[in-house]
Amino acid sequence: MTGSASPDGMWSIGELAEQAGVTVKTVRFYSDRGLLPEAGRSTGGHRRYGPGALDRLRLIRSLRTLDLPLPEVRRILAQEDAPGAADALEDAVAGQLRDLGTQLSALRWREAALHLLRDCAPGERADRLRLIGAVSIPPNTDVLARFWRHVLHPRLPARLLSTLLEAAVPQPPADPTPSQVLVFARLHAVATDRRVLDIDVRRLTPRTPDAACRPAVLYEGLIEACALASADVRDRRPPYAGEALDCFVAAHAGLRDTRDTPAFRRQLSAELGRIAHPLLDRYWQLVGELPSADRQPTIGAMDDWLRAALDAQVA
Repeated sequence: MTGSASPDGMWSIGELAEQAGVTVKTVRFYSDRGLLPEAGRSTGGHRRYGPGALDRLRLIRSLRTLDLPLPEVRRILAQEDAPGAADALEDAVAGQLRDLGTQLSALRWREAALHLLRDCAPGERADRLRLIGAVSIPPNTDVLARFWRHVLHPRLPARLLSTLLEAAVPQPPADPTPSQVLVFARLHAVATDRRVLDIDVRRLTPRTPDAACRPAVLYEGLIEACALASADVRDRRPPYAGEALDCFVAAHAGLRDTRDTPAFRRQLSAELGRIAHPLLDRYWQLVGELPSADRQPTIGAMDDWLRAALDAQVA
């Protein structure tokens, strides 16, 4: 049964704690941090609380039950009677939902990683444990972005670089399967392989003076060529000479500030065959194992298709 305050309408700390169903220590904790102001002190120096203290204490407890940190609780209480009170609570709840989503995602990744280790053959366990141990849970894609910043031409405009990174760096799913955990662990291993330091995209133009090199022309053209080839790659059509290939060759010709001729196509086919790098091939192979590759082919798959179309034409 709920009691009432003293005849003067004030609560002692014990009475307030009893009515709220908390300990005296809890009431004192919130008081000491300024969340539950005292209305005054008794003649003996004991804390006294006004009639609104019980509702305020219950509100504090409700907010803390939602795991809101004390600074957020303080901000909500400070605006309780102000026009922005609802906004403060809404912002705090939205922040908690974001944090909880991150925590749940980490738990799902950890669970999938454990299944990956439990269900693999004993001879594979040590290698998989090494791969998983090198990656944060859930994985941080900054490592993959750094890999591509090294691989891509250093003179690309920021807007174009951002577009390419968005297309090249897959986002980790919130609820991964064990196989997806393994793919991202292997992608991390590729991106941190020391052989990446040997990759120099400027080898694409071994005969082009650096001053004449126009990398933005190349990559903008390649983006367009990939868009044209996307449906053919997704539907697994054999490579063929057409609009996508013409756009692909024009991009490389524009890089070198030259014309698209049969002789240039033969030269380009030979050069592209020489600059293949196993780390890049491995990266795109792994990205191709993710479910998103079924909906949208990877840049690597489209580039392979376009190169195959060029090779077939000049053969």
